[in-house]
Amino acid sequence: MSEGYVLGFDEADFTQRELLGNKGANLAKMIQEDIPVPPGFILTTKVCKLTSESRSDKIPKDVWDEVRTQIQRVEEWTGFRFGDPKAPLLFSVRSGAPVSMPGMMDTVLNLGLNDQTVKGLDEKSGNPRFAYDCYRRFIQMFSSVVLGMEHSAFETCLEKYRLKDGVDQDCELPPGTLRSLVQEYKGLVLKKTGDPFPEEPLDQLKAGILAVFDSWNTARAKTYRRIHSIPDSLGTAVNVQAMVFGNLGDDSGTGVLFSRHPSTGENQMFGEYLQNAQGEDVVAGIRTPVDIAVLNEIHPALFQQLRAVSKRLEKSARDMQDIEFTIQEEVLFILQTRVGKRTAQAALKIAVDMVEEGLITQKTAVLRVEPDQIDQLMHKQVDPEKKVQAQLLARGLPAAPGAAVGKVVLTPKKACELAASGVSVILVRQETSPEDIEGLHASLGVLTARGGMTSHAAVVARGMGKCCVAGCSDIKVLTDEGHFCVGDLTVQEGAWVTLDGSTGEVFLGRVPVKPPKLDQNFQRFMSWSDQYRKLKVMTNADTPTDALVAKNLGAEGIGLCRTEHMFFEPQRLRWVREMILSSSEDERAKALSQILPMQKEAFKGLFRVMDSLPVIVRLLDPPLHEFLPTDDVNLQSLSQELEVEYKILQAKVDELKEANPMLGYRGCRLGLTHPEINAMQARAIFEAALDCLEEGITALPYIEVPLVGDVKEFSLIRKIIEDVACELQVESKIDYRIGTMIEVPRAALTADKIAKVAEFMSFGTNDLTQMDLGFSRDDAGKFLPVYVEKGIYERDPFQSIDKEGVGELMRICVGKARSVNPNLQIGICGEHGGDPESVFFCHEIGLNDVSCSPYRVPVARLAAAHAALKMEEGAERRKAGERRRETGGRRQVKEKKEIGSRGS
Repeated sequence: MSEGYVLGFDEADFTQRELLGNKGANLAKMIQEDIPVPPGFILTTKVCKLTSESRSDKIPKDVWDEVRTQIQRVEEWTGFRFGDPKAPLLFSVRSGAPVSMPGMMDTVLNLGLNDQTVKGLDEKSGNPRFAYDCYRRFIQMFSSVVLGMEHSAFETCLEKYRLKDGVDQDCELPPGTLRSLVQEYKGLVLKKTGDPFPEEPLDQLKAGILAVFDSWNTARAKTYRRIHSIPDSLGTAVNVQAMVFGNLGDDSGTGVLFSRHPSTGENQMFGEYLQNAQGEDVVAGIRTPVDIAVLNEIHPALFQQLRAVSKRLEKSARDMQDIEFTIQEEVLFILQTRVGKRTAQAALKIAVDMVEEGLITQKTAVLRVEPDQIDQLMHKQVDPEKKVQAQLLARGLPAAPGAAVGKVVLTPKKACELAASGVSVILVRQETSPEDIEGLHASLGVLTARGGMTSHAAVVARGMGKCCVAGCSDIKVLTDEGHFCVGDLTVQEGAWVTLDGSTGEVFLGRVPVKPPKLDQNFQRFMSWSDQYRKLKVMTNADTPTDALVAKNLGAEGIGLCRTEHMFFEPQRLRWVREMILSSSEDERAKALSQILPMQKEAFKGLFRVMDSLPVIVRLLDPPLHEFLPTDDVNLQSLSQELEVEYKILQAKVDELKEANPMLGYRGCRLGLTHPEINAMQARAIFEAALDCLEEGITALPYIEVPLVGDVKEFSLIRKIIEDVACELQVESKIDYRIGTMIEVPRAALTADKIAKVAEFMSFGTNDLTQMDLGFSRDDAGKFLPVYVEKGIYERDPFQSIDKEGVGELMRICVGKARSVNPNLQIGICGEHGGDPESVFFCHEIGLNDVSCSPYRVPVARLAAAHAALKMEEGAERRKAGERRRETGGRRQVKEKKEIGSRGS
């Protein structure tokens, strides 16, 4: 086995993040930049993969030999010795994946304590309360992480001693109580496991390292990776670091800070501090800390040193930093730094500000903000005028902005169950833990009684774009009793509450929300992203209101107008039903003549909003039975309204009933059997465009034929449309096009034939996915989550394009269509058009445009910019690699010639 599995912080190359993990790489970098970091070493991701592949519960001997060598180096550095009863060296053992996963994997602190070394720690520090506080913490954490015991068993014991001594905080427990706690904790371990608590420090270290490696595969870590699309194959590193102590007294403490405000993006240091505490107290939200500014009052010199260090780290990384620190007897140590999680609002402001400060380029700024963060920015806010009339329950810390209105749930399991059935939920917890990750993901927002702005709940919520109110000390959560209390008021599970994550307010009931206001930072940032993207971004809109929202958000036209949505207003629906129930062409013509002016006005509204921009109008697509009721009560009512005998109405419903409507009598099939419907729609489109022309508005109608599977279907419908155009003499007046939706696999496979007669194509990936996979979108929810969980599909194929199946059909279609019509416009209008990964794929296969719902337009714009920039970077890397290979090849030829000449 080669060396390099274990590296000291001072030996590691910080650029090798996949090997060292994010935390280890940053520790290595800080050491090189003379930041005050406790010494330590890294077991790299290679060791994680090694133990995972061998499925061994042992660390290989060669690797362990390297670990022991590194322990000796830390001992020389600190002057303490691991396992020495007189001058004990203690370690923290922490995970460090290549991609930051806050709180998802395990940590063991104070490792190396036993009944002998705790005495040495007592004598060395002169502080028995500190020594036995560390020991009880270590037993509790080690037993939970390594031995698999329930954390709650120790918490119950701790609470008992707090009540007995009449204190509120752990730090107030006297030394004698802590000694008793240690013995009781060890008794719990013996009773639960059947073995005494391990005393040998090297055994503790080995077990701790393996437990942290194992935590890569815990359910919560897997869930977090699935949510954030992090590959399982990366593995985690483990960082073993000399302990420094924030719980040595009032001249010590611990905290977390951000170099800029993670919620607003303001260029000011933001963070929290706990005096006489260890880091887990802050991160886990066990105690509610104070604002970092308090440190300036207690230790102004340390506060200024911390400010200077945070700016140095930010300047070095050229990004906002999330920093954990400990102060040990007025000496500052930085335990870790990483790129800080932030809200969408903060991400935009930080990106724009850093460009102005000269820290990053516009291109870097565009890549710095993720498209999903723009999606978060579209989240609604609590209406300030309405909330003054609402019942204010409590106030906490505004940990993650936005609004969340939902039913109270008190457990992650309940949150998942209700959310799966379509209920909006708010997860309410005393404090959150990493095990709550699925419940957090399922909830619209989270409310905690304990914890601060940098607690687990706050950090994870910000990263997910969830609203969060933390540290709401006015509430008491009684999970077992199914409610939480605010003073004398009881709020039952299932009650509606509203969270305002921007102010920290919690309201009883449902408070109205309103769309967010997008500031100048948003407009400026989006203008930068538009400079780089190649894809045009359009919108799916059926009303002038939606069209205007989308246009204001940057839409460059309408990529899908679903004309059937225009029929569901009561006045229009009556005539659609008359048309369906017609027994002759004359009756049907009469009904269509009533629908025509309604459709015409609807199209005029869209053309006016989209003046000079294309509007793709899909002809009637759904089966006719969708316009008729099926239940007896509504059928009776319709019978009276239309003056049609009930039995005739029932017979028509039975006649139109289909075993599989998705594959039935709809789309172009409907148009071919009832050409008068498509003719009426074409007339409405053209007459609307002509009327707009007289108003000085340029309409660009693109008429789309749905569900085509054969070119002859398309050609027949095209003829219907062209006949109407000819009759109205629009050829010289209106720039219109006729194209088709590619949603049937056969259409994709015969695209070269269709492309000869179609003027544009648009992928309807909703139906294309259903037909390609053989999944009904309405029923797949029953089993698709299991498919994703088992890795059959990396993501839900109805949310992100299945590249191997649907994507391959799309690729074939583009290739065939462009082989006969190189300039053919091809886009996508399915729900995937707003998914960043799908947008990237659309750019890759050479589409012209993507279309999505109005509020997803900015997401698609940024995703398109990312796609262009990342593909450009990839091409540059490939060229650089080719140049290196060519240079290497020439060098080898030259060396061979030199060797040959010397030989001759």
